[in-house]
Amino acid sequence: MTLTPADHTLLRRAITLAAEARTQGDPPFGSLLAAPDGTVLAEERNTTRTDRDLTAHPELKLARWAGRELDLAAASRTTLYTSCEPCPMCAAALRQTGLGRVVFALSGEQLLGIRPGSGLPPVPQEGPALFDEVRAAVEPYYR
Repeated sequence: MTLTPADHTLLRRAITLAAEARTQGDPPFGSLLAAPDGTVLAEERNTTRTDRDLTAHPELKLARWAGRELDLAAASRTTLYTSCEPCPMCAAALRQTGLGRVVFALSGEQLLGIRPGSGLPPVPQEGPALFDEVRAAVEPYYR
């Protein structure tokens, strides 16, 4: 899909939100959620430092907002405009929310070329384990 001038306008607003986050001492990321006609429904900035919350990404905050405020049909018609490609945590939340589209300015790969890495090693994971026990707890929910 080709981006329209309206997409560019809304994406520029997300970039402005990112700059505002930076001036507040937070990482420079901003996002907004728009209706099909371009009306801004909600907007957020990264507040991971000021809120002392590692999950306070703007995309995740908007996914939470959409999950509370929109039904699936309405969510599926929205577009999230964001200054940077959503991280895996945010992408998972956006998928669960059922948003229709995401438009970003900076890719994750481009971001890695601009900023240094976190310096943190990956968290080791082990599993799956105890399948029958967890299945008994989880499966009834989906029936």
